[in-house]
Amino acid sequence: MPEHPAYPVGLRLTGRRTVVLGAGQVAQRRLPALLAAGADVLLISPSATPSVEAMAERGELRWERRRYAAGDLVDAWYALIATSDPEANAAASEEGERERVWCVRADDAEAASALTPATGRGAGVSVAVLSAELHDRDPRHTAAVRDAIVEGLRDGSVVARQYRSRTPGVALVGGGPGDPELITVRGRRLLAEADVVIADRLGPRDLLDELPPHVEVIDAAKIPYGRFMAQEAINNALIEHAKAGKAVVRLKGGDPFVFGRGMEEAQALAAAGISCTVVPGISSTISVPSAAGIPVTHRGVAHEFTVVSGHVAPDDERSLVDWKALAALRGTLVVLMGVDKIDRIAATLVDHGKPADTPVALVQEGTTATQRRVDATLATVADVVRTEQVKPPAVIVIGPVVRVGPDTLP
Repeated sequence: MPEHPAYPVGLRLTGRRTVVLGAGQVAQRRLPALLAAGADVLLISPSATPSVEAMAERGELRWERRRYAAGDLVDAWYALIATSDPEANAAASEEGERERVWCVRADDAEAASALTPATGRGAGVSVAVLSAELHDRDPRHTAAVRDAIVEGLRDGSVVARQYRSRTPGVALVGGGPGDPELITVRGRRLLAEADVVIADRLGPRDLLDELPPHVEVIDAAKIPYGRFMAQEAINNALIEHAKAGKAVVRLKGGDPFVFGRGMEEAQALAAAGISCTVVPGISSTISVPSAAGIPVTHRGVAHEFTVVSGHVAPDDERSLVDWKALAALRGTLVVLMGVDKIDRIAATLVDHGKPADTPVALVQEGTTATQRRVDATLATVADVVRTEQVKPPAVIVIGPVVRVGPDTLP
């Protein structure tokens, strides 16, 4: 008989009996997808890996602690045969053939009636890759093809036009600390699908160059009027473009809800009746110190870290920060937007009892090619900022973790 390629098909297993024989590494890898498909899973195996056992303990599947027995595949729709007993695998495969149950064999693909493709998800589709040659299967090749397609769909480098109408709306996307590779997969995909992008100056600017020519890019920093009116103008621009039927991305630095006015924009959109999706981003509060080799927590050094905004000085009546309480903490203090106020911040902390020799690190342009780190103490930081000409954006880290590094002895 000539060999023919496998016929690809998607099985709908919701609520349907699925038998898994064996609970080792193969089952551990395959079970999550079966459970996600809603399959009614019966696991038959005398033992299981800890991860598979945890699935049974959570009630995600039924587990019978025994070996395969004739009749186990009766009334099943699908079976995964993955025991360490070749004779049991062959017997189960023969039963599946008699009962007309699609069976996957982990030990012998050529003896199976079904094959498991290399699968992945991206951009709202499932990707399944099968080898065209059964006798010359190369799982690593099919997995690599799968990964390339899924990664392209996720990061927007593979873009396929959607023919169904999209629902207009706005996505508030956290772009991360600056390195374009640190945006989330979902954020990058939404950027690739956008009609309009309203971008912050602190967002990952390099990603804007990758957008198709038809995408309108609006620089939020150049929207006119004062600070308050600028935010109102941004809100109005989001609403205007969304009401025009456009898919709008508001690209922000860091995370939309960490000193990013993201909730103000979400509230404005809700008041206008416009759907809003929030995509969290990697906050500079932890990523920038990490990129500079500073752990915000470290065993035996700091058990907590606190993040505050320094855009308002401690002696300003508008300040909502309890600087006296912060000075009493023994952990790490991370200050954003505080470069031009660091002299008063440092003096206030010392006045409230923080030791003047407390280490301070300023990380400018964190995670980007121009990143630099400047170290000081609370007593010297004001002078160091002036002499070293530290400029925003910079993340300020205060506490003993500043002196912790890869070469520090435990």
